[in-house]
Amino acid sequence: MSSLIESETIEQTRTPFVAPTKRKKWLVVQPKSDTPLMVDSGKVSMPLNLMMVATQAKNHFAIDFLDERIGDTVPVDLSEYDVIAMTSRTLNARRVYALGDRALAQGKQVILGGVHPTMMVTEALRHATSVVFGEIESIYDELTQDIYEQTLKPLYKPEPTAGWKPLTEMARPDFAFARRSKHTKNYSERLPLLATKGCPVGCNFCCTPRIYGKTFRTRESDQMIAEIKAHQDFAGRENLRFSFMDDNICFKPAYAEELFNALVGLGTKWNANISMNFLEKSGFVDLAAQAGCEMFNVGFESVSPETIKYVHKGSNRVANYEEIVANVHKRGIAIQGYFIFGFDTDTPSSFQHTFDFIMKNRIEFPVFTIATPFPGTPWYEEMLPRIVQHDWNKYDTFHYMYEPEKLPKEQFLKNFIKIQRAIYSWPAILQRLGPRKPDWVWLVNIAMHHFSQRLTVETFL
Repeated sequence: MSSLIESETIEQTRTPFVAPTKRKKWLVVQPKSDTPLMVDSGKVSMPLNLMMVATQAKNHFAIDFLDERIGDTVPVDLSEYDVIAMTSRTLNARRVYALGDRALAQGKQVILGGVHPTMMVTEALRHATSVVFGEIESIYDELTQDIYEQTLKPLYKPEPTAGWKPLTEMARPDFAFARRSKHTKNYSERLPLLATKGCPVGCNFCCTPRIYGKTFRTRESDQMIAEIKAHQDFAGRENLRFSFMDDNICFKPAYAEELFNALVGLGTKWNANISMNFLEKSGFVDLAAQAGCEMFNVGFESVSPETIKYVHKGSNRVANYEEIVANVHKRGIAIQGYFIFGFDTDTPSSFQHTFDFIMKNRIEFPVFTIATPFPGTPWYEEMLPRIVQHDWNKYDTFHYMYEPEKLPKEQFLKNFIKIQRAIYSWPAILQRLGPRKPDWVWLVNIAMHHFSQRLTVETFL
């Protein structure tokens, strides 16, 4: 794979392509996943990445968009389309490949992008004409000209000297493509936003630097406010809810502060992923609350200092966890806390310590996942001899991947089920949420109660 990636770089110096009068037609597809657990179920978020693709591609192509997750159906006969473009995560790669094979058999050009094709280029190319490495924005002009000239290359990747396209040049995503479906009621009321991309850190288990580059890129705060106001104008009201899809919206504190200040007074509510070390700053949390933040998504990962050291997450200081939670709660912001089990440092006591921490600190929405080495990352290569699960459908962070050094399989899975049932038992929900007024957090906890009670060991195999 590495030799292919190195040899197929794309120059980005051409004049932007002008489409002919008769435009080619794209079918842009958000495929469903076949994994059985908590993915693509219930209300799903509008696919911001594909809205960005469709918004750019509409300048040169006729565009249809389908989202299998909400009930749209991809037609068997694809004769009206010239290009089938799809995004893929690992957990829906098999579905993407099946659709790609069908389209290729009908003589269509198939373009695959997203995390899995970027991480597994050679595999993806067996089911596609071309793979877009990372993001389409940075190679769009070259790709467009090659489609019309019928000279598509196997791989499109930002040329190292040109780098990734500045986010300030990104057009405002046009959500009309998603809203045309008769199944739009199956989308979440929370609208997705993206303010930043990229990460210079490069953890061995993470895909982000490979997907979006190691340069942290930002959109102007004025652009973000204009986008939010456009959504408000469309809805005819201010009190909308948004989710920032950024991996870490606060990687550059000065940018986050500028953006949060701009959000003050807009009348919106929002949530975002955030690195824990930023929550140690009381002024920063105060500003987020004033700006409309109602929930932070926080990767605690573990309450064990040994595990935090093992995963090289230097931004997490376990000794500060309780102070950070109190700091956030004091300002009326809820916490969606992520906890991972299955590292070689985990022991049976890891589950009890995590339960105690969550209950003591009243974490509103704890999310428990299983340590999952994703293909294409250094950690995957390191763990490959121990991985027992090679079905991409099950790479959803809820399936058993390998046996931790200190936890036999049966013991691990029984404890993994036990903590979920305990945390989402009625007494635990009442204790954690306490006097909180009825809202969406209560509804999520009620849904999780019913989900957790149905779990069995077989569920995770």
